[in-house]
Amino acid sequence: MKNNSQAAHLRIFLSSTDKLKNVTLYESIVFQAKKQGLAGATVTKGIIGYGASSIIHSYKFWEITEKVPTIVEIIDEEEKVVAFYETIRPFLEEMQYGCLVTLSKVDVVLYKSGKKRLFEQ
Repeated sequence: MKNNSQAAHLRIFLSSTDKLKNVTLYESIVFQAKKQGLAGATVTKGIIGYGASSIIHSYKFWEITEKVPTIVEIIDEEEKVVAFYETIRPFLEEMQYGCLVTLSKVDVVLYKSGKKRLFEQ
């Protein structure tokens, strides 16, 4: 991905408790994105929300399971993002859970990696 270029922004809205083969779905998506060489992925957990089922889910500290809205976001070159989505699409369509997937164009104004420090000086 290059600075000052157009890219695609994939957002997958799901629940924090959705699973794929005993692994949380959001983790499976991130690991697959890394495996396919996408520029990066971010998972954000929400505080409250609802989707197609109209059931409101929110974080409550006394509940055993933390079923909250979760968003996986991936930004990279459009061809890579579309190819990635086509890889995970069958799983999303066949799973028993609800989800929402959006794809939009974004302008990348700055993309750079940071320096990794093993020890603070």
